[in-house]
Amino acid sequence: MPAYLDHASTTPLHPAGRAALLAALDDGWADPARLYREGRRARMLLDAARETVAGVLGARADEVSFCSSGATAAHLAVLGTAAARRRAGDLVLVSAVEHSSVLHAAERHERAGGRTRTLDVDRHGRVDPASCVPPPGTALVSVQHANHEVGTIQPVAEVAEALHTAAGSRDASGPAGAGGSADRSSVDRSSVDRSSVDRVPLHTDAAMTVGRIPVDVTALGADLLTASAHKFGGPAGVGILVVRAGTRWTNPMPADEREAGRAAGFPNLPAIVAAAAALHARAGELAAERERLGALTAQLRARLPALVDDVELLGDPDPAGRLPNLVAFSCLYVAGEALLGELDRAGIAVSSGSSCTSDSLTPSHVLVAMGALSHGNVRVSLGRDSTAADLTALLDVLPGAVAAIRERAGAVGL
Repeated sequence: MPAYLDHASTTPLHPAGRAALLAALDDGWADPARLYREGRRARMLLDAARETVAGVLGARADEVSFCSSGATAAHLAVLGTAAARRRAGDLVLVSAVEHSSVLHAAERHERAGGRTRTLDVDRHGRVDPASCVPPPGTALVSVQHANHEVGTIQPVAEVAEALHTAAGSRDASGPAGAGGSADRSSVDRSSVDRSSVDRVPLHTDAAMTVGRIPVDVTALGADLLTASAHKFGGPAGVGILVVRAGTRWTNPMPADEREAGRAAGFPNLPAIVAAAAALHARAGELAAERERLGALTAQLRARLPALVDDVELLGDPDPAGRLPNLVAFSCLYVAGEALLGELDRAGIAVSSGSSCTSDSLTPSHVLVAMGALSHGNVRVSLGRDSTAADLTALLDVLPGAVAAIRERAGAVGL
Protein backbone atom coordinates (compact mmCIF):
# COMPACT_ATOMS: atom_id res chain seq x y z
CA MET A 1 0.00 0.00 0.00
CA PRO A 2 1.47 3.40 -0.97
CA ALA A 3 0.57 5.09 2.33
CA TYR A 4 -0.61 3.40 5.52
CA LEU A 5 -1.66 6.28 7.79
CA ASP A 6 -3.77 4.55 10.44
CA HIS A 7 -1.15 3.66 13.04
CA ALA A 8 -3.43 4.85 15.86
CA SER A 9 -5.69 1.88 15.08
CA THR A 10 -2.86 -0.61 14.90
CA THR A 11 0.76 -0.54 13.83
CA PRO A 12 3.01 -3.24 12.33
CA LEU A 13 4.97 -5.50 14.63
CA HIS A 14 8.21 -3.85 15.74
CA PRO A 15 11.34 -5.72 14.55
CA ALA A 16 12.39 -6.23 18.18
CA GLY A 17 8.95 -7.64 18.94
CA ARG A 18 9.09 -9.94 15.93
CA ALA A 19 12.49 -11.33 16.96
CA ALA A 20 11.32 -11.85 20.54
CA LEU A 21 8.11 -13.52 19.35
CA LEU A 22 9.97 -16.04 17.21
CA ALA A 23 12.40 -16.86 20.01
CA ALA A 24 9.62 -17.20 22.58
CA LEU A 25 7.69 -19.59 20.37
CA ASP A 26 10.56 -22.03 20.92
CA ASP A 27 11.44 -21.17 24.52
CA GLY A 28 8.14 -20.04 26.04
CA TRP A 29 5.58 -22.66 25.05
CA ALA A 30 5.31 -24.36 28.46
CA ASP A 31 3.03 -23.55 31.38
CA PRO A 32 4.74 -20.90 33.54
CA ALA A 33 2.81 -22.18 36.58
CA ARG A 34 4.58 -25.57 36.48
CA LEU A 35 7.73 -26.41 38.42
CA TYR A 36 9.54 -28.61 35.92
CA ARG A 37 12.35 -27.20 33.79
CA GLU A 38 10.29 -26.06 30.81
CA GLY A 39 7.76 -24.42 33.12
CA ARG A 40 10.50 -22.62 35.05
CA ARG A 41 11.94 -21.36 31.78
CA ALA A 42 8.55 -20.04 30.74
CA ARG A 43 8.12 -18.40 34.15
CA MET A 44 11.48 -16.67 33.79
CA LEU A 45 10.38 -15.23 30.43
CA LEU A 46 7.05 -14.06 31.88
CA ASP A 47 8.74 -12.45 34.88
CA ALA A 48 11.29 -10.73 32.66
CA ALA A 49 8.53 -9.36 30.41
CA ARG A 50 6.66 -8.04 33.45
CA GLU A 51 9.81 -6.38 34.81
CA THR A 52 10.47 -4.78 31.42
CA VAL A 53 6.97 -3.34 31.09
CA ALA A 54 6.98 -2.15 34.69
CA GLY A 55 10.31 -0.42 34.18
CA VAL A 56 9.11 1.47 31.11
CA LEU A 57 5.86 2.52 32.79
CA GLY A 58 7.31 3.51 36.17
CA ALA A 59 5.44 0.79 38.05
CA ARG A 60 6.40 -2.13 40.24
CA ALA A 61 6.47 -5.53 38.60
CA ASP A 62 3.80 -6.91 40.94
CA GLU A 63 1.47 -4.08 39.83
CA VAL A 64 1.53 -5.19 36.17
CA SER A 65 -0.74 -7.86 34.74
CA PHE A 66 -1.28 -9.08 31.19
CA CYS A 67 -4.70 -9.83 29.72
CA SER A 68 -6.20 -10.54 26.31
CA SER A 69 -6.59 -6.96 25.01
CA GLY A 70 -6.51 -3.30 25.90
CA ALA A 71 -10.32 -3.28 25.96
CA THR A 72 -10.34 -6.14 28.46
CA ALA A 73 -7.81 -4.28 30.59
CA ALA A 74 -10.03 -1.18 30.59
CA HIS A 75 -13.09 -3.25 31.51
CA LEU A 76 -11.22 -4.86 34.41
CA ALA A 77 -9.89 -1.51 35.62
CA VAL A 78 -13.27 0.22 35.69
CA LEU A 79 -15.49 -2.62 36.84
CA GLY A 80 -12.95 -4.05 39.28
CA THR A 81 -12.47 -0.75 41.06
CA ALA A 82 -16.19 -0.02 41.16
CA ALA A 83 -16.85 -3.47 42.63
CA ALA A 84 -14.16 -3.11 45.28
CA ARG A 85 -15.37 0.33 46.37
CA ARG A 86 -19.08 -0.36 46.75
CA ARG A 87 -19.01 0.78 50.37
CA ALA A 88 -17.36 4.06 49.41
CA GLY A 89 -19.88 4.80 46.67
CA ASP A 90 -21.33 3.72 43.35
CA LEU A 91 -20.64 6.77 41.16
CA VAL A 92 -18.17 6.45 38.27
CA LEU A 93 -17.01 9.64 36.56
CA VAL A 94 -15.80 9.34 32.95
CA SER A 95 -14.80 12.00 30.47
CA ALA A 96 -17.10 12.50 27.50
CA VAL A 97 -14.32 11.54 25.07
CA GLU A 98 -13.22 8.21 26.55
CA HIS A 99 -12.65 5.21 24.30
CA SER A 100 -15.70 3.02 23.83
CA SER A 101 -14.16 0.29 26.01
CA VAL A 102 -14.28 2.60 29.02
CA LEU A 103 -17.75 3.92 28.16
CA HIS A 104 -19.09 0.39 27.72
CA ALA A 105 -17.68 -0.61 31.11
CA ALA A 106 -19.38 2.43 32.66
CA GLU A 107 -22.66 1.43 30.98
CA ARG A 108 -22.29 -2.10 32.37
CA HIS A 109 -21.75 -0.61 35.84
CA GLU A 110 -24.89 1.48 35.44
CA ARG A 111 -26.98 -1.49 34.28
CA ALA A 112 -25.85 -3.33 37.41
CA GLY A 113 -27.34 -0.57 39.57
CA GLY A 114 -24.44 1.88 39.79
CA ARG A 115 -24.34 5.49 38.71
CA THR A 116 -22.23 7.21 36.06
CA ARG A 117 -21.59 10.85 35.29
CA THR A 118 -19.96 12.31 32.19
CA LEU A 119 -17.30 15.01 32.47
CA ASP A 120 -17.55 17.68 29.77
CA VAL A 121 -14.59 18.71 27.63
CA ASP A 122 -13.57 21.94 25.90
CA ARG A 123 -13.39 22.54 22.16
CA HIS A 124 -10.03 20.77 22.01
CA GLY A 125 -11.38 17.69 23.80
CA ARG A 126 -9.72 18.36 27.16
CA VAL A 127 -11.29 18.02 30.59
CA ASP A 128 -10.96 20.68 33.27
CA PRO A 129 -9.29 19.12 36.35
CA ALA A 130 -11.57 21.19 38.57
CA SER A 131 -14.58 19.42 37.07
CA CYS A 132 -13.11 16.07 38.10
CA VAL A 133 -13.35 16.80 41.84
CA PRO A 134 -15.50 13.87 42.96
CA PRO A 135 -18.73 14.34 44.87
CA PRO A 136 -19.39 12.11 47.90
CA GLY A 137 -20.10 8.54 46.90
CA THR A 138 -17.66 8.42 43.99
CA ALA A 139 -16.00 5.07 43.36
CA LEU A 140 -13.72 5.94 40.43
CA VAL A 141 -12.67 8.68 38.04
CA SER A 142 -11.53 7.63 34.55
CA VAL A 143 -9.71 10.11 32.31
CA GLN A 144 -7.76 8.94 29.27
CA HIS A 145 -4.12 9.98 28.84
CA ALA A 146 -4.64 11.14 25.25
CA ASN A 147 -7.60 11.07 22.95
CA HIS A 148 -7.70 8.38 20.31
CA GLU A 149 -9.46 10.51 17.68
CA VAL A 150 -7.98 14.01 17.92
CA GLY A 151 -4.76 13.41 19.85
CA THR A 152 -5.38 15.86 22.70
CA ILE A 153 -3.32 15.02 25.79
CA GLN A 154 -5.35 15.14 28.98
CA PRO A 155 -4.11 16.77 32.23
CA VAL A 156 -4.02 13.46 34.07
CA ALA A 157 -1.46 14.58 36.65
CA GLU A 158 -3.58 17.61 37.50
CA VAL A 159 -6.68 15.45 37.80
CA ALA A 160 -4.80 13.17 40.20
CA GLU A 161 -3.75 16.21 42.22
CA ALA A 162 -7.37 17.42 42.32
CA LEU A 163 -8.47 14.05 43.70
CA HIS A 164 -5.73 14.14 46.31
CA THR A 165 -6.64 17.68 47.33
CA ALA A 166 -10.31 16.75 47.57
CA ALA A 167 -9.45 13.83 49.86
CA GLY A 168 -7.37 16.13 52.05
CA SER A 169 -10.18 18.65 52.22
CA ARG A 170 -12.64 15.98 53.29
CA ASP A 171 -10.26 14.81 55.97
CA ALA A 172 -9.94 18.36 57.27
CA SER A 173 -13.44 19.78 56.92
CA GLY A 174 -15.86 17.40 55.19
CA PRO A 175 -16.72 17.26 51.46
CA ALA A 176 -14.38 19.16 49.20
CA GLY A 177 -15.40 22.02 46.99
CA ALA A 178 -14.24 22.50 43.46
CA GLY A 179 -10.47 22.59 43.40
CA GLY A 180 -8.38 24.61 40.97
CA SER A 181 -6.24 23.28 38.18
CA ALA A 182 -2.56 22.97 39.05
CA ASP A 183 0.12 23.98 36.59
CA ARG A 184 1.55 20.87 34.92
CA SER A 185 5.13 21.68 35.90
CA SER A 186 4.26 22.38 39.54
CA VAL A 187 2.55 19.10 40.41
CA ASP A 188 4.60 17.19 42.99
CA ARG A 189 3.71 13.56 42.57
CA SER A 190 5.57 12.63 45.75
CA SER A 191 2.93 14.56 47.69
CA VAL A 192 0.17 12.19 46.62
CA ASP A 193 -0.61 9.83 49.50
CA ARG A 194 -1.42 6.57 47.76
CA SER A 195 -2.37 4.90 51.04
CA SER A 196 -5.23 7.29 51.77
CA VAL A 197 -8.46 5.26 51.97
CA ASP A 198 -10.49 8.40 51.32
CA ARG A 199 -8.89 9.32 48.01
CA VAL A 200 -10.97 8.40 44.97
CA PRO A 201 -8.81 6.30 42.60
CA LEU A 202 -7.99 7.46 39.09
CA HIS A 203 -7.86 5.24 36.01
CA THR A 204 -6.18 6.42 32.83
CA ASP A 205 -6.46 4.70 29.47
CA ALA A 206 -2.98 5.11 28.02
CA ALA A 207 -3.48 3.06 24.87
CA MET A 208 -2.68 6.06 22.67
CA THR A 209 0.38 7.22 24.61
CA VAL A 210 2.31 4.13 25.70
CA GLY A 211 5.08 3.70 23.16
CA ARG A 212 4.44 7.14 21.64
CA ILE A 213 5.33 9.59 24.42
CA PRO A 214 6.92 8.94 27.82
CA VAL A 215 4.39 7.41 30.22
CA ASP A 216 5.20 7.11 33.92
CA VAL A 217 2.27 6.00 36.06
CA THR A 218 3.94 7.31 39.21
CA ALA A 219 4.50 10.77 37.73
CA LEU A 220 0.91 10.81 36.44
CA GLY A 221 -0.43 9.91 39.86
CA ALA A 222 -2.84 7.37 38.38
CA ASP A 223 -3.97 4.39 40.43
CA LEU A 224 -4.82 2.25 37.42
CA LEU A 225 -3.41 2.38 33.90
CA THR A 226 -4.32 0.33 30.84
CA ALA A 227 -2.69 -0.06 27.43
CA SER A 228 -2.74 -2.26 24.33
CA ALA A 229 0.32 -3.87 22.77
CA HIS A 230 -0.75 -3.69 19.12
CA LYS A 231 -0.85 0.11 19.38
CA PHE A 232 2.92 0.40 20.03
CA GLY A 233 4.31 -2.38 17.85
CA GLY A 234 3.57 -5.47 19.90
CA PRO A 235 1.30 -8.26 18.69
CA ALA A 236 -2.47 -8.10 18.97
CA GLY A 237 -4.02 -9.93 21.90
CA VAL A 238 -1.98 -8.45 24.74
CA GLY A 239 -3.46 -5.89 27.11
CA ILE A 240 -1.60 -4.25 29.97
CA LEU A 241 -3.31 -3.63 33.31
CA VAL A 242 -1.49 -1.70 36.03
CA VAL A 243 -3.12 -1.66 39.46
CA ARG A 244 -1.00 0.34 41.89
CA ALA A 245 -0.30 -1.07 45.33
CA GLY A 246 -2.84 0.20 47.85
CA THR A 247 -5.63 0.55 45.29
CA ARG A 248 -8.81 -1.26 46.23
CA TRP A 249 -9.62 -3.56 43.34
CA THR A 250 -11.28 -6.94 42.92
CA ASN A 251 -11.65 -9.03 39.81
CA PRO A 252 -15.22 -8.52 38.50
CA MET A 253 -14.94 -11.74 36.51
CA PRO A 254 -14.37 -15.34 37.60
CA ALA A 255 -10.70 -15.52 38.52
CA ASP A 256 -8.02 -18.17 38.81
CA GLU A 257 -4.46 -18.21 40.05
CA ARG A 258 -3.05 -16.59 36.89
CA GLU A 259 -1.71 -13.03 36.92
CA ALA A 260 -2.15 -12.66 40.68
CA GLY A 261 -5.87 -13.29 40.23
CA ARG A 262 -6.32 -10.27 37.95
CA ALA A 263 -6.64 -12.00 34.57
CA ALA A 264 -7.78 -15.59 34.14
CA GLY A 265 -6.62 -18.11 31.59
CA PHE A 266 -3.42 -19.45 30.13
CA PRO A 267 -1.18 -16.51 29.16
CA ASN A 268 -0.09 -16.02 25.56
CA LEU A 269 3.52 -15.99 26.64
CA PRO A 270 5.21 -15.54 23.23
CA ALA A 271 2.98 -12.53 22.52
CA ILE A 272 3.62 -11.08 25.99
CA VAL A 273 7.37 -11.43 25.54
CA ALA A 274 7.12 -9.79 22.11
CA ALA A 275 5.04 -6.94 23.55
CA ALA A 276 7.61 -6.27 26.26
CA ALA A 277 10.46 -6.31 23.73
CA ALA A 278 8.60 -3.92 21.43
CA LEU A 279 7.81 -1.54 24.28
CA HIS A 280 11.42 -1.53 25.46
CA ALA A 281 12.61 -0.81 21.94
CA ARG A 282 10.05 1.96 21.50
CA ALA A 283 11.21 3.58 24.73
CA GLY A 284 14.65 3.95 23.23
CA GLU A 285 13.24 5.48 20.04
CA LEU A 286 10.81 7.96 21.57
CA ALA A 287 12.89 11.13 21.57
CA ALA A 288 13.91 10.88 17.93
CA GLU A 289 10.50 9.65 16.75
CA ARG A 290 8.61 12.37 18.59
CA GLU A 291 10.71 15.04 16.89
CA ARG A 292 10.50 13.43 13.45
CA LEU A 293 6.79 12.66 13.48
CA GLY A 294 5.96 15.94 15.19
CA ALA A 295 7.63 17.80 12.33
CA LEU A 296 5.65 15.81 9.75
CA THR A 297 2.29 16.37 11.44
CA ALA A 298 3.09 20.07 11.88
CA GLN A 299 3.65 20.31 8.12
CA LEU A 300 0.37 18.52 7.47
CA ARG A 301 -1.56 20.87 9.78
CA ALA A 302 0.03 23.87 8.09
CA ARG A 303 -0.70 22.74 4.52
CA LEU A 304 -4.24 21.40 4.89
CA PRO A 305 -6.07 24.78 5.11
CA ALA A 306 -4.24 25.99 2.01
CA LEU A 307 -5.14 22.92 -0.02
CA VAL A 308 -8.71 22.22 1.10
CA ASP A 309 -11.44 24.82 1.58
CA ASP A 310 -13.68 24.70 4.66
CA VAL A 311 -11.46 22.35 6.64
CA GLU A 312 -11.44 22.33 10.44
CA LEU A 313 -8.31 21.14 12.24
CA LEU A 314 -9.15 19.27 15.44
CA GLY A 315 -7.34 18.83 18.73
CA ASP A 316 -5.00 21.14 20.57
CA PRO A 317 -3.21 23.61 18.26
CA ASP A 318 -0.26 23.65 20.69
CA PRO A 319 2.14 20.79 19.81
CA ALA A 320 2.84 20.28 23.53
CA GLY A 321 -0.82 19.52 24.10
CA ARG A 322 -1.31 16.82 21.49
CA LEU A 323 0.22 13.56 20.30
CA PRO A 324 3.10 14.09 17.86
CA ASN A 325 1.91 11.47 15.38
CA LEU A 326 -1.77 12.31 14.88
CA VAL A 327 -3.73 14.89 12.88
CA ALA A 328 -7.52 14.96 12.75
CA PHE A 329 -9.60 17.26 10.59
CA SER A 330 -13.12 17.62 9.23
CA CYS A 331 -14.24 18.82 5.80
CA LEU A 332 -17.53 20.65 5.41
CA TYR A 333 -20.06 19.18 2.91
CA VAL A 334 -18.21 15.85 2.78
CA ALA A 335 -19.30 12.44 4.02
CA GLY A 336 -16.48 10.76 5.89
CA GLU A 337 -17.21 7.32 4.46
CA ALA A 338 -17.17 8.67 0.91
CA LEU A 339 -13.85 10.39 1.52
CA LEU A 340 -12.37 7.22 2.98
CA GLY A 341 -13.45 5.35 -0.14
CA GLU A 342 -11.82 7.89 -2.46
CA LEU A 343 -8.57 7.75 -0.52
CA ASP A 344 -8.62 3.97 -0.32
CA ARG A 345 -8.96 3.69 -4.08
CA ALA A 346 -5.80 5.80 -4.32
CA GLY A 347 -4.00 3.50 -1.89
CA ILE A 348 -4.20 5.81 1.13
CA ALA A 349 -5.30 4.20 4.41
CA VAL A 350 -6.74 6.56 7.01
CA SER A 351 -9.68 6.35 9.43
CA SER A 352 -12.86 8.37 9.68
CA GLY A 353 -15.63 8.93 12.17
CA SER A 354 -15.50 7.27 15.56
CA SER A 355 -12.22 5.39 15.63
CA CYS A 356 -13.61 2.73 17.94
CA THR A 357 -16.90 2.16 16.05
CA SER A 358 -15.82 2.58 12.45
CA ASP A 359 -18.54 0.28 11.16
CA SER A 360 -21.22 2.63 12.48
CA LEU A 361 -22.61 5.64 10.63
CA THR A 362 -23.36 7.45 13.89
CA PRO A 363 -21.34 10.63 14.49
CA SER A 364 -18.24 10.33 16.63
CA HIS A 365 -19.10 10.86 20.29
CA VAL A 366 -15.72 12.56 20.68
CA LEU A 367 -16.43 15.20 18.04
CA VAL A 368 -19.96 15.73 19.33
CA ALA A 369 -18.63 16.29 22.86
CA MET A 370 -16.12 18.83 21.51
CA GLY A 371 -18.76 20.64 19.50
CA ALA A 372 -16.69 20.01 16.37
CA LEU A 373 -17.80 19.39 12.81
CA SER A 374 -18.49 15.65 12.62
CA HIS A 375 -18.91 15.35 8.83
CA GLY A 376 -16.01 14.51 6.55
CA ASN A 377 -13.82 13.59 9.49
CA VAL A 378 -10.39 12.11 8.80
CA ARG A 379 -7.77 10.90 11.26
CA VAL A 380 -4.21 10.64 9.94
CA SER A 381 -1.84 8.82 12.27
CA LEU A 382 1.83 8.12 11.64
CA GLY A 383 4.14 5.35 12.86
CA ARG A 384 7.82 4.49 12.92
CA ASP A 385 7.67 3.47 9.24
CA SER A 386 5.89 6.63 8.07
CA THR A 387 7.75 9.07 5.82
CA ALA A 388 7.28 12.46 4.22
CA ALA A 389 6.42 10.60 1.01
CA ASP A 390 3.34 9.15 2.72
CA LEU A 391 2.05 12.64 3.49
CA THR A 392 2.86 13.79 -0.03
CA ALA A 393 0.79 10.90 -1.39
CA LEU A 394 -2.11 11.93 0.84
CA LEU A 395 -1.94 15.60 -0.09
CA ASP A 396 -1.69 14.80 -3.79
CA VAL A 397 -5.03 12.98 -3.63
CA LEU A 398 -7.01 14.70 -0.87
CA PRO A 399 -7.95 18.03 -2.51
CA GLY A 400 -9.30 16.34 -5.63
CA ALA A 401 -11.16 13.74 -3.59
CA VAL A 402 -12.86 16.39 -1.46
CA ALA A 403 -13.77 18.44 -4.54
CA ALA A 404 -15.23 15.43 -6.33
CA ILE A 405 -17.40 14.44 -3.35
CA ARG A 406 -18.65 18.02 -2.93
CA GLU A 407 -19.47 18.25 -6.61
CA ARG A 408 -21.47 15.02 -6.51
CA ALA A 409 -23.31 16.31 -3.45
CA GLY A 410 -24.06 19.64 -5.15
CA ALA A 411 -22.12 21.55 -2.50
CA VAL A 412 -19.78 23.38 -4.85
CA GLY A 413 -20.09 27.15 -4.57
CA LEU A 414 -22.15 27.08 -1.35
